[in-house]
Amino acid sequence: MSEQWQPTYGQKDFKINKKETLYDGFFKMLKLHLSHKTFAGEMINIQRELFYRDDAVCVLLYDPQKQAVVLVEQFRVGTFDQDEGPWLLELVAGIVEDGETPDDVARRESIEEAGAELGEIVHITRFVPSSGGTREYIDLLCAQVNSEGVEGIHGLPHEGEDIRVHTLEAAEAFELVKSGTINNAPAIIALQWLQLNQKDLDKRWLEV
Repeated sequence: MSEQWQPTYGQKDFKINKKETLYDGFFKMLKLHLSHKTFAGEMINIQRELFYRDDAVCVLLYDPQKQAVVLVEQFRVGTFDQDEGPWLLELVAGIVEDGETPDDVARRESIEEAGAELGEIVHITRFVPSSGGTREYIDLLCAQVNSEGVEGIHGLPHEGEDIRVHTLEAAEAFELVKSGTINNAPAIIALQWLQLNQKDLDKRWLEV
């Protein structure tokens, strides 16, 4: 067996020679002029346009008592051309604000988007959803929740949010991933993680 993979190069092996701001609003668009070392040991110069997004947190709300998950449905402009329409079934999520930890964001957004108070939070992973052209890091979490009475329409109107809460049996959510109905990366990753770790979570949270 081979040794555990490590990146060939690191921070010292590339350089940003010039940075241009193409757009600066809620999101940012940059143009970067870069030099980086190649696998042959030489240097290459490239230009890349970069969609810059702040760090985000996505949290899967899991009720071990009911073997259920709480998901949210909302309009997503990034899927405006999807045949089924641009309403997706997703995790509770939000942008990290100054001074916040991922757990802080999860608790704040769970109240805003689902009216749900969280119990213990478990960290799943930190990942990049589209590293070829987007700067964004997502902390993916799973949190214990009592789904009783967690329902209705939520969100902050002044932010253009219109969110409907759904509580589904975990097994049903797994099937929606399998069928491709749930097709956004954070929800897919979190639900597949839950499918692998559900027994351990149940043991941890049901015996408390």
